[in-house]
Amino acid sequence: MELTHSRGPWLGEPLAAAAIGWVTALTTAALPERQAYPSLYSALSGLLDAICHAPSARGWLPGLLAYEALLLRELGYGGAMPEAAEDHAGELARFDATGARLERYLLADRRGDVMGARSMLRQRLAKIG
Repeated sequence: MELTHSRGPWLGEPLAAAAIGWVTALTTAALPERQAYPSLYSALSGLLDAICHAPSARGWLPGLLAYEALLLRELGYGGAMPEAAEDHAGELARFDATGARLERYLLADRRGDVMGARSMLRQRLAKIG
């Protein structure tokens, strides 16, 4: 098997690395093994591409929030897709609200490990204000 596409170069960029770390940690922790989730697979692939190729976090943050909402819905926790915010502060508020739902529903017993990745991403997003 040969690697045909690598996201490795973006792991050297602090914000992109934090985003990649968060979405992959969330996906690994939340999804049961050996269960097919085709919509999540497609959404995660698109989100990772956006993180790697968007000129700034403003290009992929709405997609990350939509992915989190989709994951919650696919696992039976309901919820509507988040509406787009008008500014970065609004996106961060939505980010915080979704984080509380993820922590309560999906990651209650794994909070320390996985939510740490989200906390690091949140800190880096706050710096781009």
